[in-house]
Amino acid sequence: MSISSTVKKMILIMLVTVILMAAIGAVVSAHIEILSAVPFAIGVFVSTALNIIKIIWLERVVSAVAKLEDEKSASNLVRLHYILRLLFTALVLVGGAFAPFVDLWGLVIGLFTYHPAKYALGVFIKNEDIEII
Repeated sequence: MSISSTVKKMILIMLVTVILMAAIGAVVSAHIEILSAVPFAIGVFVSTALNIIKIIWLERVVSAVAKLEDEKSASNLVRLHYILRLLFTALVLVGGAFAPFVDLWGLVIGLFTYHPAKYALGVFIKNEDIEII
């Protein structure tokens, strides 16, 4: 199963966002001693990779649900995968909280790369035809 062009654009926007966040973290860490640049950047990159995995996963779930005829089983599948994505995110956050080489704030901030990507994608494809997954 290939990734749609919409998801590819969103991943590209997320990667640009994560590079900007890591650069801002490096600048801030030069002025504030409580923030270390490398663990912060690792946290941001790890949680952005998590977001990319979840977006691809979501696209595949939507494709699978679109093929189902039973509304109840489709609804249950969507709920199951929502809970699994939430647990996966919690697992990464808890693991990052105990890992000495990852900054928890970097993980949390990296989780928010999804939202700017979502809004930027809406601006970029406003006049384009959206590919149906």
